[in-house]
Amino acid sequence: MNYFQLSIAIPNDETRELLIAALSEQGVEGFEEDETTLKAFVSEADYQAVVIAEILQEFGLTSKLETIEPTNWNAKWEADFEPVLINDFCTIRAHFHTIPLTTKHEVIITPKMSFGTGHHATTHLMVAQMQHIDFKDKSVFDFGTGTGVLAILAEILGASEIIAIDNDEWSFENTRENIGLNNCHNISVSMDSIESVQQTFDIILANINRHILLAYMPKMYQLLNDGGTLLMSGLLTDDELMVSDAAKAAGFTVQGVFTRNNWISILCAKS
Repeated sequence: MNYFQLSIAIPNDETRELLIAALSEQGVEGFEEDETTLKAFVSEADYQAVVIAEILQEFGLTSKLETIEPTNWNAKWEADFEPVLINDFCTIRAHFHTIPLTTKHEVIITPKMSFGTGHHATTHLMVAQMQHIDFKDKSVFDFGTGTGVLAILAEILGASEIIAIDNDEWSFENTRENIGLNNCHNISVSMDSIESVQQTFDIILANINRHILLAYMPKMYQLLNDGGTLLMSGLLTDDELMVSDAAKAAGFTVQGVFTRNNWISILCAKS
């Protein structure tokens, strides 16, 4: 499948964060950033020209559109990929990196077109908060697994069973590859939707977007065991009140909100 690359000149960091959030909700799977330009990558099948043009118009922006082959994406992604260190807790690195380990844990991934390499603030927020959650012998549901990095870290932290799902074939295949790279044995990954999940869990990890989280908040409450933990991200600071209110309405207790740049994660409990 071919991919489209949209090169967008960005005037400031706040606009960049808001634009990433808006495009992420319209099928855009990956981003590359420098000081002046945001490159957004979307599959040919998911590309909605009119919708994306309307989003860019709202921000007063234009884009240059190019078609790229998946193999070209992978080569460039790998060339530009840098290791991510999250405090002294976890390193996320590619299989081709050789760096001294200075953190307590390490996750190795093959960086491809899946979201969740740790570079984005939302993945960073999720990993940073996972260090404060007890995963020992717990069952975990990773909703929208991306690269599988959160599921892999959950097993490293002692989870006994992890169910990971994603509705994107590339993410599914990439997660399977990354599970093998990290010698994980407790993760089951499928290309599926949350509607088909029936078992309950001690912990739910959901790094997706506001619309999906709001739509499935009652379902996540249903899937979480009493005393369980829900950790969500993929949210902007402006989403906090809406999502927190929805979580409370579903029956959750909001235990904390954590911020990085213009993004947040929300920690909830089911009492």
